[in-house]
Amino acid sequence: MPHASIGEGGTQPADEVYHRGMPTKESTGARLRAWERATEWPLTGAAVVFLGAYAWQVLSAQGAAKASAELVIDVVWALFGVDYLVRLVLAPNRGRWFLHHLPDLAVLALPVLRPLRLLRLVTLVGVMQRSAGTALRGRITLYTVGSAGLLIFTSALATLEAERQEPGSSIRTFGQALWWALTTITTIGYGDTTPMTTQGRCIAALLMIGGVALIGVVTATLASWIVSLVEEENAEQEAATQAQVAALQQQVSELSRRIDRLLEERGSGT
Repeated sequence: MPHASIGEGGTQPADEVYHRGMPTKESTGARLRAWERATEWPLTGAAVVFLGAYAWQVLSAQGAAKASAELVIDVVWALFGVDYLVRLVLAPNRGRWFLHHLPDLAVLALPVLRPLRLLRLVTLVGVMQRSAGTALRGRITLYTVGSAGLLIFTSALATLEAERQEPGSSIRTFGQALWWALTTITTIGYGDTTPMTTQGRCIAALLMIGGVALIGVVTATLASWIVSLVEEENAEQEAATQAQVAALQQQVSELSRRIDRLLEERGSGT
């Protein structure tokens, strides 16, 4: 049973004393935000190192250099895992946080998606001196462009790694892999280069889904921009109309005063 403490000011509530040393949702939420702010740039740098090591491993590393690149990849992946676990522990509502951060779990669970953590860098770019809506559209545009470029690049690397040793594969060089990724994400698919391995086809499926999602984001952003332009034009027209109405009302009031003065002068002269 908690006991009340008595000080100079009198009796302090027992519940307040009991909960003083226990973490609350507000305190854990603040600790989570502080952790995310402190690790944002270090993890972004780690993602850049990861992407460089992965590209080096696929394109040119051999022997001991390839093993070193693999070690760097594993270390960075472990850092991302530690960050995920710490944020899960610090989350005020762990179940809700887990459901809202399933993509982060996918980044850790699927090795192909690990480089996509680099997109944290894009979210740091803000549009200054603009309204909140315009800033949001600017961030979405930068995020979409960055996502598309990074998704094409990493998918090309992963597909090249899976396909270049496969007999009869049409993807043997990075140029071919890059062309395939570009035609796949845009859902064109010329058919001149196609993956033959299971891993390559899984990458292709994810790339097509990502392409459709990015097209949807671009369409929605464009529609939002057009709607905002129409709203701004309507607001300007409405403001101009209101100004004209106010001017007419002022002119009518002035004419009414003049008529009243004329009538008063005629009445006094009579």
